Formats: sequence, structure tokens, C-alpha cells
Amino acid sequence: QVQLVESGGGSVQYGGSLSLSCAASGFPFSSQTIEWYRQGALKGRELVATISPAGTTWYNEFVKGRFTISRDNAKKTAALRMNNGNFGDTAVYYCYTTIGSLVYWGQGTQVTVSP
Repeated sequence: QVQLVESGGGSVQYGGSLSLSCAASGFPFSSQTIEWYRQGALKGRELVATISPAGTTWYNEFVKGRFTISRDNAKKTAALRMNNGNFGDTAVYYCYTTIGSLVYWGQGTQVTVSP
């Protein structure tokens, strides 16, 4: 059974840092691209960052230079590090992967940037 479980969300002050983790199981983690999405209040879900099996990364413009995505294939985990958080980063963050034609989402973890 494929599972993606996010953790590490919480409240962080404006300009602060927070790290999110995604623990994967039930599939060959090292072979799959992992993606992080987020959904803020009254907003659609938006792609934040991706990391390929080889470690190639991509960032959306609104997080470029502030967020870092990484993975540990031995531990079957992916991480998203947020630095210099702003109010626009307040959202539920989701871990995501696709296997063939099937898509898998984690349950999400809330991040709130406060004054």
C-alpha cells in the first residue's frame, strides 16, 4: 500500500524557517519523482518544488531562493526546508508522487506564518 506521510508543519514567525518531511512507503521510492504542493485559504493547489530520482530539483518562482527540497533514498524520505517565510507561505503542504497512471497524495501538514 502506497503511503506518503507529511510531518513538521506548525507555526513560524515571519522571516523564520521550518522543515517539512515526507515519509514514503509501499513503492520503490528511489525510482520516483517526489513533489511538494501547497494549498492556501481560498486558493487552488499549487506546485512548490520537485525532486527527481537523481536529485534534480525544480522550484516555483515564488519559493526560489528560499525553499530547498531534498531526499534521502535510503530512509525513503523527502524534505522541504522553508527559509525567510512570508505570509503567502501559509498553506497546507502536500507530498505527491505518481506511479504509472496513479497519483498519490499525503494527508498534508499545515504551515502558518505569523507576524
